[in-house]
Amino acid sequence: MKVLVSDNFSPEGLQVFEHAEDIELCYRPGISPDELLAEVADADALVVRGGTHVTEEVLDAARQLRVVGRAGIGVENMDLPAVNRKGVVVMNTPFGSTTTTAEHTIAMLMSLARQIPAASQSTKAGHWEKNHFMGVEIAGKTLGVIGGGKIGRIVIEMALGLKMRVLLYDPYMATEMARQLMAEHVEFEELLSRSDFITLHIPLNSETANILDEESLEKIKPGCRIVNCAIGGLIDEEALARAIKKGHIAGAAIDVFSKEPPQKNNPLLALPQVICTPHLRAATADAQINVTVQVAHQIVDFLTKGIVVNALNVPSISVELLSVLRPYIELADRLGSFQAQLFTKGQEQVIIEYAGGITDFPSEPLTMALLKGLLTPILGSMVNYVNAPHLARERGIRVLETRSSTSEGFSNMIRVTVKGGDGERSVCGALFGESDYRIVRVDDYHVEAVPDGHILVLHNDDRPGVIGFIGQTLANAGVNVAMMNLSRRKINGRAISLINVDSEIPESVLVEMRANEHILSAVQVKL
Repeated sequence: MKVLVSDNFSPEGLQVFEHAEDIELCYRPGISPDELLAEVADADALVVRGGTHVTEEVLDAARQLRVVGRAGIGVENMDLPAVNRKGVVVMNTPFGSTTTTAEHTIAMLMSLARQIPAASQSTKAGHWEKNHFMGVEIAGKTLGVIGGGKIGRIVIEMALGLKMRVLLYDPYMATEMARQLMAEHVEFEELLSRSDFITLHIPLNSETANILDEESLEKIKPGCRIVNCAIGGLIDEEALARAIKKGHIAGAAIDVFSKEPPQKNNPLLALPQVICTPHLRAATADAQINVTVQVAHQIVDFLTKGIVVNALNVPSISVELLSVLRPYIELADRLGSFQAQLFTKGQEQVIIEYAGGITDFPSEPLTMALLKGLLTPILGSMVNYVNAPHLARERGIRVLETRSSTSEGFSNMIRVTVKGGDGERSVCGALFGESDYRIVRVDDYHVEAVPDGHILVLHNDDRPGVIGFIGQTLANAGVNVAMMNLSRRKINGRAISLINVDSEIPESVLVEMRANEHILSAVQVKL
């Protein structure tokens, strides 16, 4: 499988690809846009940093691309809607540079409090202006943290160690969680009015763009200092410059700009009260190695083992949790496929019931797998774990989930009910061992069948000779029976048979079976 690395990468990260089995590394740092379109055409994975722009044109050229890896935390260089339409998994490395970014934030805060860059420049120029660079202590001051994610939490921890009081604004965090972080959970305007320093640790989106604009800057406590090592676009840079010139804001330390590199006429660049660094938040040797090695392992694990970690457009689960959920994910995929191949007309609603111990785990990966299995027989190979929910919505299929602690005699069970043109049909699956899963119910019939390979599903009248006819017909066609399961509700009623066979059954054999007056339906399912 071809892995194209199109930006500069550490030798340690490259070695991960070079030592992996079944991986062909193509290392092309600084590749031109035209060369990228040609090189990505047969790539299974594309690995980038901040230099390569993953556009819709690039994705259209990538005929077999399955995953894009970003060595770093940002994805501003990716067209995520286009990636999702393509059904490509996007992974980044949110942990590789977390500590480094938090440390840079604290370094910027302290440099801002003590005017260290300006004092250094003055001293090197031959001046000795001790009284000119009067700073402020940070101990006992109030730090307002906007965003309580991974980096924000480390900044809070470091700030508390420096004896600062910490306010936290994060509308998506429970107050109890903020209390555990030993930060005071406050509303946005209260943070603005009480903070001596403000630092931002939030993503850029429609809610956060220019969160510090002209209006909010006016509400900030006079003399406050602002640090942004998160992402450009969170601050109205011209409004900030005006607030600093007026003396309302004492200063700012900016590592990220709305446009990078910043234009020469950016007003912040000309202000002595502003410290500017060129996007150095993750610029340590340790972090550079960490993020490249981390994304390389993630890509290799995805391509060779199907493990999804740190994905932005699919629910990410830990390797440990994936090892627990893998049999459930496989079972969910096969239950969906079984339903689709048996009952394909006008799917309108899918009800997924999770019961038993499985409810202790997140259901998102299982639901995605189930929808992938359900839609693949209909839409083909274009369906994958990423785009299956989107395709279900496009098709107007309503998806409902329920959870129950009891599971009708099984420790874990998944029931899939499909409503549509064929009426309402259900199938249940259960896990019997660490990786031994079975189909245990079809509609109201109790069965026990291994959902693997070719399965003949028969609905028939419960009459003597039917099973013999089926066995003889398969034998005449040279099809060997591996396992057979028969279930009925009552004597001389109707029955269902699930017959695992060793090879595909020719269509002519199925036609012969359907011609028997006691066989109501004969469908071959391939799982």
